[in-house]
Amino acid sequence: MRMNENTIAKEVVDAAIKVHRALGSGLFESVYEVVLAHELTHRGLGVQRQLAIPIVFEGLQFEEGFRADLVVEGRVIVEIKSIENLSNAHRKQVLTYLSLADMRLGLLLNFANVLMKDGIERIVNQLREPPSE
Repeated sequence: MRMNENTIAKEVVDAAIKVHRALGSGLFESVYEVVLAHELTHRGLGVQRQLAIPIVFEGLQFEEGFRADLVVEGRVIVEIKSIENLSNAHRKQVLTYLSLADMRLGLLLNFANVLMKDGIERIVNQLREPPSE
C-alpha cells in the first residue's frame, strides 16, 4: 500500500522526536541525517540520502543542482538543520527542492531546538490537505 504524504510526514516527525530525545540538540546535521535515516528504514520506510535534485534547462538535465538530505518513500523531502534560527532562505530552499522534484510536501527539521516540536516546519507545494474531522 502506498502511503500518502501526510502519513509519511507523521512517521518522520515521530522518528525525529525519538532521535532528538535520544541524542539531544547541538550535534552536526550529518549525525541527525544518518540516525534519522536509520530509524525511518527500521520502521519500514524507503529512504534515500543526499538525493540529487536535478535542474532542467533547455531540455538538458544538470545533476549538479541540489541535494535533498532525505527523501522518504519518494514523496516527502526532509531537510535537516542544526542551527540557532531558521530563516526564510531555509524555507525557500525546501520549496525550491519540492518544485524541481515535482513533490508536494517537505519537512524542515531543526534539531538545535530544546524541544523538537519547536523545530518542525511543513513546507507545501500545492498539496491538498485532507478535510478536517
